[in-house]
Amino acid sequence: MTTGATDLLREESSPAGIEGVESSEAAIAARSPLQLFWRRLKRDKVAMAALTFIVVLILVAIFAPLIVKLVGAPKPDVADRTTLDDFGLPSPAKGGAPGSKHLFGVDQLGRDVFSRTMYGARISLIVAFLATAISVVGGVSLGMIAGYYRGWVDSVLSRIMDIQLAFPVLLLAIGLGAACSLQGCLGGLLQPGLPVVVFVIALAAWPYMARIIRGQTLSLREKEFIEAARSLGASDRRIIFREILPNLVAPIIVYSTVLVPTNILFEAALSFLGVGVQPPTPSWGAMISEATNIFDIAWWFMLFPGLALLFTVLAFNLIGDGLQDALNPRKK
Repeated sequence: MTTGATDLLREESSPAGIEGVESSEAAIAARSPLQLFWRRLKRDKVAMAALTFIVVLILVAIFAPLIVKLVGAPKPDVADRTTLDDFGLPSPAKGGAPGSKHLFGVDQLGRDVFSRTMYGARISLIVAFLATAISVVGGVSLGMIAGYYRGWVDSVLSRIMDIQLAFPVLLLAIGLGAACSLQGCLGGLLQPGLPVVVFVIALAAWPYMARIIRGQTLSLREKEFIEAARSLGASDRRIIFREILPNLVAPIIVYSTVLVPTNILFEAALSFLGVGVQPPTPSWGAMISEATNIFDIAWWFMLFPGLALLFTVLAFNLIGDGLQDALNPRKK
């Protein structure tokens, strides 16, 4: 054996050589799908900024009473008539404009806009998350059933989805909201206010999720691993929940993040039209609606809830794009 070969064997058998091999193995250690997803998401600076904004917004909604108290602002239902002029309009000369006394100014009743904007975040997020959760659960369940069983089951469910999608969503929401706004609906099960708004939005949103999941299920049920599970004697229930559902997590997450801002805008539109969350409960849509008559005088009354609504919807849309790229890198 030559001297060079002998030196090479000694170097490889030495502790330093072994440590080099171990370090290289550690460098190429396998990562879980969750780790790969988080690594790709962190590279998207825009999505991470949007995620940070959403986390801050959720904290603001949770701790809204504490934030209002720390700032020294009055509660959202407290009216300060001293800030209004002789015509009952917010007066900058009397402290009704944004300043040290009222950070975002006051509305047409003398209520603090900052306080109502903070509390309005709570209402918008509650409605959006509850309506999205209900529509996702219903849409995913019915979509998987229609896509897996096909035949008459698929035909019936698909026609129900088509009817729901063909009906004007806003008109349906206004009708149900107006009908249930006084004494409730379904024998008192749906009470006026927040429950009615959540039900109306979920009823309008579930067919979109169901159509997407149905199409994905139709494709997955023809895959080889489904045929293998069926040949091993797996029941339909096991195939749906143990084989198909885990492969639908990515589209469910992505489309859920798209539904949340849509539902926030839907709630704002219903409140703007007067069939959403009822006063005096603060809501961004209701605040914008109330500001339409005096926005040329009290510009701050429309500006701040409008900016809150704009940035919230934009953040959820950006995080949705980031999640789509992170969960489906081949598409990117």
